[in-house]
Amino acid sequence: MKRIVLSLAIVAGLAFSATSCNKTAQATDAEDVAGVSTEAVTFNVNTAESLINWEGSKVVGGGHNGTIALSSGEVSVKDGVVEAGTFVIDMNSIVVLDIEDAEKKGWLEGHLKGATEENADHFFNVSEFPEGKFEITSVADGKINGNLTLKGVTKNVSFPATITVTDNDVTIVAESFKIDRTQWGVNFNSESMTDLAADSVISNNIVIKFVVKATK
Repeated sequence: MKRIVLSLAIVAGLAFSATSCNKTAQATDAEDVAGVSTEAVTFNVNTAESLINWEGSKVVGGGHNGTIALSSGEVSVKDGVVEAGTFVIDMNSIVVLDIEDAEKKGWLEGHLKGATEENADHFFNVSEFPEGKFEITSVADGKINGNLTLKGVTKNVSFPATITVTDNDVTIVAESFKIDRTQWGVNFNSESMTDLAADSVISNNIVIKFVVKATK
């Protein structure tokens, strides 16, 4: 079996704090999506084994973490190297993992999705923006570069990852990295607001981590 592994440096954990090793991905203008050559082999995302881990916190104490599912996607490989890929993010699948109380868990998941008219645009407003997307623009210099679309806003971000390609599947495990949510219009109780009590301010940064499995 042909097996090619591109190992990139591993950064410690999904910690979300001032001392976190997670690096902030600088969001820039969207770039041209990587083209697919005629010789490329297409691998389809296995949605049962692919997800995005997320973690966010207040500036003063407390935080939550969870997952978001991928609804579809594909990865294009030429000569054992990933050259392109698109991952569709199911924003209705936002799950909170660190709350056991069903009522509290359901409330927070609903708030993140924007379940009511009052809080619809506080975070991700899934009724208007049910899908997000990540499209690879390049794989180079030990990093994946791609356009991340949330709430209709597209920004290019870059992050290290470990990519494993075999004859039958592709696995992409990104290092955890931070994005500034306000650059995608997610502004609820952000650090830029000056009229909030300190314990109500939510950090602009969200830690995310892609885990993608694709098969022929």
